[in-house]
Amino acid sequence: MRVLFRLFAATLAAAALVGAATPDEGGSVAPHLSGVKPVLLGVLGGRERFDQLTGQRTRVGHVIAAWGQGPVSNILDALGETPMLGIRTNGSMSPHDVAYGRGDDWLAQINQAVASRQGLVYIRPFPEMNGHWNEYCAYNQDGSSRGPAYSTAALRKAFARAYLIVHGGPLGAVNAGLRRLGLPPARTGELATNSKSRVRVVWNPQGYGSPDLSDNSAAAYYPGDAYVDVVANDLYNIRGSAAWTANDQLYAAHPNKPYAIAEWANWGFDDSGFVTKMADFVRTHRRVELLAYYNGRPNSPWDIARQPRSRAAYRQLVAPLGR
Repeated sequence: MRVLFRLFAATLAAAALVGAATPDEGGSVAPHLSGVKPVLLGVLGGRERFDQLTGQRTRVGHVIAAWGQGPVSNILDALGETPMLGIRTNGSMSPHDVAYGRGDDWLAQINQAVASRQGLVYIRPFPEMNGHWNEYCAYNQDGSSRGPAYSTAALRKAFARAYLIVHGGPLGAVNAGLRRLGLPPARTGELATNSKSRVRVVWNPQGYGSPDLSDNSAAAYYPGDAYVDVVANDLYNIRGSAAWTANDQLYAAHPNKPYAIAEWANWGFDDSGFVTKMADFVRTHRRVELLAYYNGRPNSPWDIARQPRSRAAYRQLVAPLGR
């Protein structure tokens, strides 16, 4: 009850701040909040436009690429200071294919592209893997299985293989790690060594599965702590409803991992309360290291330029959280 009271009080204070100031696009931004751990703020697409609208200093440029797209170094360079590369298969291969080495050449490209840069890169393989709309999900919308090549076990092994190759190191050590997983050796040449200070691999289910089956839960896809640097969730406000309970459960399930919200937005309408609640979540959950809005391009359902109340709340409450 004491925790709930503190959260309620913080939400009331944030809401009062939004009501007291409604700056336009040229309005001032509140200074960084004293005593609050700063986070990396990001956006997918339209970074300069988004920063002008919100007062954010975008550190993380986000894109979702198809498997094999490249050159990877060019993709990362286009994303600015701290790239976040989401990876989808687009039906080109199954999780089983990835697990058993069919995509190793492209994973090796990522390994080398990270090594050739200065600073940090986030790699986000198979985002929202427990959502039926993604081709690598184990289940169809009606709950039927997509077969062994798309099973949760295959996805877990595919994710672990991607982790080992992207982080790299001596090929003998990488292959020993693959062997422990019951997987064949890497089909690559020598790999660069990318520490966690250079690359962080993000495991990003949705907080709840769709279809919402126990076998399609986030936990069913977790490859193990050894193969995850950051746990993330995507959280959208759809028709006035956002899955905050599932988000809290995902955060609590991984107490030793940094946390991120890799995608978030109001979906097609203006609700400053959702922005306020997101800012409150970040302030009260100290393991959050990254908050990335989806997206900054004009005329999308998520375009914050078309959401004046949300934009004002973002400027006052979210932008000051950045570092």
